[in-house]
Amino acid sequence: MKLSSAYLGHHGLVSGLYDELGIGDIIDQNLPKQGQHKLPHSVAVKAMIINALGFNERRLYMFPEFFENLDTERLLGTGVVPADINDDVLGRTLDRIYDGDPTELFLKIVLNVMEKVPFGTQLLHADTTSVSVHGDYEHIDGSRAIEITYGHTKDNRPDLKQFVMSMITNQHGIPLFIQTYSGNKSDKKSIIESIQRLRKRICIPDAYVIADSAIYTEENIWKLSTDAQWITHVPATIGEANQLLIAEISLKSSSNDPRYSFYETASNYGGIPQKWIVVHSRDMQKRKEQTFERNLEKLDLKTRKSLKKLKAVEFACEPDARQAAEQWIAANPGYIFQDFSISTSSRKANLKRGRPKFDEDLKTVYSVVTSITRDEEKIRTEKEKLGRFILATNDRSLEPESMLGFYKQQSHVERMFRFLKDRSFRISEVYLKKPERIEALSMVMVLTLLVYSILEYLIRKRMKEQGIFIPNQVRKPTQNPSLKWIFTKFAGVTVVSADIDGTIHRQISHVNESVEKIVGILGPSCKNCYA
Repeated sequence: MKLSSAYLGHHGLVSGLYDELGIGDIIDQNLPKQGQHKLPHSVAVKAMIINALGFNERRLYMFPEFFENLDTERLLGTGVVPADINDDVLGRTLDRIYDGDPTELFLKIVLNVMEKVPFGTQLLHADTTSVSVHGDYEHIDGSRAIEITYGHTKDNRPDLKQFVMSMITNQHGIPLFIQTYSGNKSDKKSIIESIQRLRKRICIPDAYVIADSAIYTEENIWKLSTDAQWITHVPATIGEANQLLIAEISLKSSSNDPRYSFYETASNYGGIPQKWIVVHSRDMQKRKEQTFERNLEKLDLKTRKSLKKLKAVEFACEPDARQAAEQWIAANPGYIFQDFSISTSSRKANLKRGRPKFDEDLKTVYSVVTSITRDEEKIRTEKEKLGRFILATNDRSLEPESMLGFYKQQSHVERMFRFLKDRSFRISEVYLKKPERIEALSMVMVLTLLVYSILEYLIRKRMKEQGIFIPNQVRKPTQNPSLKWIFTKFAGVTVVSADIDGTIHRQISHVNESVEKIVGILGPSCKNCYA
């Protein structure tokens, strides 16, 4: 008898759901295999997704090594061996994805997934991020590929070129749209373009489009208001908003959450009738007050240095000295003068040193004499308004609590971007030479998020429906585990093979109670991986 083993772990969950959702079928329909290469593009994409969710620090060009210790045939199909999954195969697949339009392919996959998993979509959260890359990436004139170039960085890497990724998720954090743009593309344009393209391809009635303040321009809200309901953060740079943030208004406490209070008003910004709500957050107030106090100490030091310079100036007349003092106090509104006066003194007309002679001409100069103290009333007023921000919507019937609740879920798309940039998610480190392949890889990255988020959504949903619990990190029962935690429960799951007189017998080992529960609530494709 000859024994051998291959690691399976959580990869069977990923492989099974990929098949269950029919992702490979959509890829093969749109990118049919051409030429003599062995693997269809659907298998290459599946291999990339399994690799990305392996959290194993393997890069694209190290794929064969990644699959060496896995049950490759069980995960990818009969006859597939690690050597088949090389960088040439992956590069060829990325080229075909680009030729077929990565965004359009992703939308077709999403439409198919929505038929199989009715997760519902009430909110459309749109946002962008920048992805920094190493290398020169010279742009070819006439190319339709994105331009890898310098732009406004969200990675704090202004020294690196970048591209921009636009993504839209639903309220569960499930990605519905991905589009890549050149590195210098404006958020104001990319977000609205993404929303419009998604809404043309996927009909989602009565959904609210939610985005950060970058989208709030007259042109954008006019475009959105023609056929969509939206909620967004109003930037304080708009004059009407700035005045409202500092106004004396009566805020009403939330009936649902005492941490928040609201003030409602109407606006016609951009010619669109809309509701604005001023939101005051106690938690935000506390955070900003800490920063405010630290900044006040720095401002005190800076202001006293500035006053010292003012007091050192000698003016030709008293009105000039008073005017300079008025200008200084206007430029430093958080302070007031104490014991203010204008002093006079005599100076030699020729400005030379020494005691003036008896009959020498003298001139009178004027100086500001004063000290300063903080304007405590003004500082108190500013501190009271630190926790304020403004939300706007064109649905004027929407209650403030609902507006805030919907907007706070914008964190879902932000969490997806953080996941993409997590160093354990190695596919996020882009080491490709062609912008075309970068566009295609971006789609694969977000497709990976689609598989990850739906798998997490389904497990949580079915655990609640079937009354199933598994222990969390502190050994307490939960029905809301993160998928990363679930993956750890599958660590050690292995396929053991025994060759007995030429007949292969296989057995799954190290299957614990949590593994049995999770596999049991998923579809047949996942169960087959662990059969």
